[in-house]
Amino acid sequence: MAPLLSDTSKALLSKPVFANIATVNDRCEPQLTPVWIDFEGDDILFNTAEGRTKAVNLRKHPDLAISVVDPADPYNSVLIVRGKAIEITEEGADEHIDALAQKYLGRTPYPFRQPGEKRLKVRVRIERVVSEPSPPSS
Repeated sequence: MAPLLSDTSKALLSKPVFANIATVNDRCEPQLTPVWIDFEGDDILFNTAEGRTKAVNLRKHPDLAISVVDPADPYNSVLIVRGKAIEITEEGADEHIDALAQKYLGRTPYPFRQPGEKRLKVRVRIERVVSEPSPPSS
């Protein structure tokens, strides 16, 4: 089976670009949240805190969509995927948010942690790539 994420998509996800995560609640209403994003193999990873709407939604309805646009090339560098949250865990979540803080802010540890906050790492298994960035022209 061919990889779901092309090298061009992985290059986009390696940059500190924001992703929008779309989930649905019990009333089938969409909820959209910008997040920091990462990938491992062909899975997409993001981080949230226990009790936040997206975590609540994903535990009940794991289907989601993700949109990533490179602000440096918004017309040609767009990644849109549909998938499922296959894992929501505290294990490794603190280290993951610190790594994301390094990627996005250039510093660690994550500076916005709230007292008593439990971080969650979400692993998304891609089921369908809807749109991919155009490869760089030579």
